[in-house]
Amino acid sequence: MTDPHKRDTLPLQGIRVLDMTRILAGPWATQSLADLGAEVIKIEHPGGGDDTRRMGPPFIRDAATGAETDAAYFLCCNRGKESVAIDIATPSGRDLVRRLAAECDVLIENYKVGGLCKYGLDYQTLHAELPDLVYCSVTGFGQTGPYAQRPGYDYLIQGMGGLMSVTGEPDGVPGGGPQRAGVALADILSGMYAALAILAALRHRDLGGGGQHIDIGMLDVQVAVLANQAMNYLTTGKAPGRMGNGHPNIVPYQSFRASDGHLILAVGNDTQFRKMAQAMERPDIGEDPRFQTIALRVANRGVLVPMLATIIASRTIAQWVEAMAAVEVPCGPVNTVDRVFDDPQVRARGARLTLPHAGAGTVPSVASPIRLSESPLRYKAGPPVLGQHTAGVLRRVLGLPEQEIAALAAECVIKDIKP
Repeated sequence: MTDPHKRDTLPLQGIRVLDMTRILAGPWATQSLADLGAEVIKIEHPGGGDDTRRMGPPFIRDAATGAETDAAYFLCCNRGKESVAIDIATPSGRDLVRRLAAECDVLIENYKVGGLCKYGLDYQTLHAELPDLVYCSVTGFGQTGPYAQRPGYDYLIQGMGGLMSVTGEPDGVPGGGPQRAGVALADILSGMYAALAILAALRHRDLGGGGQHIDIGMLDVQVAVLANQAMNYLTTGKAPGRMGNGHPNIVPYQSFRASDGHLILAVGNDTQFRKMAQAMERPDIGEDPRFQTIALRVANRGVLVPMLATIIASRTIAQWVEAMAAVEVPCGPVNTVDRVFDDPQVRARGARLTLPHAGAGTVPSVASPIRLSESPLRYKAGPPVLGQHTAGVLRRVLGLPEQEIAALAAECVIKDIKP
């Protein structure tokens, strides 16, 4: 039964976004906006579209022919969007995009700094014509500074922004050396900050302040999310290093090897530490004066961690998880991705989605973590086929007649692919 108190509309319903981004950071931002109900029109080049469509294997397959089509990578950040294939290198294509921008609340792009000036699609040009348009640029290094013209990719930004300097085992131990995170965190976090900034700018506009330019630099984002590691340096002048799976400010807060695999023990305060010792049937550890406070445990890490490692190795992951849960100490397995999606908590929260797809029939997806009590998210479609919505959007948004759409297609200005 439908809850009468829940609204039928999504939070961003009525907001139209012109998405001129590709790869991951920008598309992650616009997928978040689409999840929240915004109408997202994704502009792609007719010759191949977003680069991630080809970043495979793995690829999905066309349901009718069995042929490989888009890469799974593309699926991760493009659901709920409309694909409009327009060649902006042509005068007619540029004109179409400018006309679409005039019908949108937001334009987001991740071209190199100044890359859209030659098309008349840069912020200064469009702001003069469309003063209420919120314009968001996502680049590697931002719009200013000595690196502004450099291209930026996630891996590079993780290294330059310090994340890799604190990720991985220390030098001199097996496997020592800097490591990137296993997912493109600089891209993803830049996308999230872009989405947040867009919402703030829309609020500013709605209060009468007009549109503005949002400048998201991935290096800025990576530096910002160094969080406690940044403050550890700024307050001491000493740069933190790699500690493997250890934590610089809390002990024990790391992975350990149980008898059948690895688990995480995350003891966040002194009370939890004493409860952990009880669950281990070693209350003496909890009362040891060397380990009474977080600061003392950090100072005596070299004594405490090997002691705990020996104890934890004596039982299975399941035994430790049960024992720690009984005393409310955070503990859990180090899951492989397949086990993540089989986890009863993940399943109960509905993380895995199956969405309609014009070519493959259906495709899997991963739900947004946003849970709204009064306007819950609804997922209307999987990622689009390249050019799937070209004619429909030009007809609906710009009112173009069929003859003009056909002429544009014949001139290769647009591509309207019939799924």
